[in-house]
Amino acid sequence: MSTIILGIESSCDDTSAAVIRDEVMLSNVMSSQDVHEKYGGVIPELASRAHQQNILPVVDRALKLAGVTLNEIDAIAFTRGPGLLGSLLVGTSFAKGLSIAINKPLVDVNHLQGHILSHFIKVPDKENRHPSFPYLSLLVSGGHTQIVKVNSHLSFDIIGETLDDAVGEAFDKCAKIMGLGYPGGPVVDKLAKEGNADAFKFSKPRIGGLDYSFSGVKTSLLYFLRDKIKDNPDFVNENVNDLCASFQKTLIDILLDKLILATKQTGIKEITIAGGVSANSGLRERITKEGINRGWNTFLPEFRFTTDNAAMIAITGYYKFKSGYTCSLDVVPISRILDYA
Repeated sequence: MSTIILGIESSCDDTSAAVIRDEVMLSNVMSSQDVHEKYGGVIPELASRAHQQNILPVVDRALKLAGVTLNEIDAIAFTRGPGLLGSLLVGTSFAKGLSIAINKPLVDVNHLQGHILSHFIKVPDKENRHPSFPYLSLLVSGGHTQIVKVNSHLSFDIIGETLDDAVGEAFDKCAKIMGLGYPGGPVVDKLAKEGNADAFKFSKPRIGGLDYSFSGVKTSLLYFLRDKIKDNPDFVNENVNDLCASFQKTLIDILLDKLILATKQTGIKEITIAGGVSANSGLRERITKEGINRGWNTFLPEFRFTTDNAAMIAITGYYKFKSGYTCSLDVVPISRILDYA
């Protein structure tokens, strides 16, 4: 007998709902918030208000596209954290209310585990490759950067993580320094395609083990530009493509150096990337080349599954529900990963 899961995602500034039957995605609806662009970052209060406006029509649309009624779903999976507390509260409260109304169980989901398991979402009429266990996942987003050893659908070991900023934050702040707007990652990636990645050199951190650090790279860029602008106020405009290409290459080098080390230490050659930054064309190209050269079996997520989406929450909820897990109505949202069991 099939299992149908309704997934709800509201961890940041995208409201999303999805329906899956077993591992097959039937719908995945998203509503993005453009209100944050003029502020150069997500404003938590505005995000939570937008979620309140969007969540009901988004869920309704997801159910209709899937051809599924509320009575047919077996469980409601929702993002408990980490993320913006106000945004999470909207999704959690909606899921609780719906659970009571239709008498269906709840399954809380760790947003980061959702990204990691997005490779298992099956799409009708498409080849659905997925990694074998155990595998290494390079999780790269605006808020998190980790190397995770994935032992099974529900067993994860973080073997490396950032000690300060995430790589997505480094992309955004790079763009902000150069006046390129928000979100910065896609803009930097686009301009980098037209630039010379070897035009400029930026310092890299010297951090032992598998942990990352990106705060020093941003500082390196800031001081570099400050000195150049003193002599030439138009330096950024004249060299923006090369600056983006060089900075992006530096970040990708940092990411891949640690991932390569992790594969050597663990002996694992099943490699995935996940999270918002996994949409970066430079990173996707580089990890594909490294995989060919090093004999990895690499997996890149579809672009629609790189962003915060409810399909990844639904698939994670599916595996948890099939294991016999459900949560109570007393569950509360968690803003920090350290507080998430």
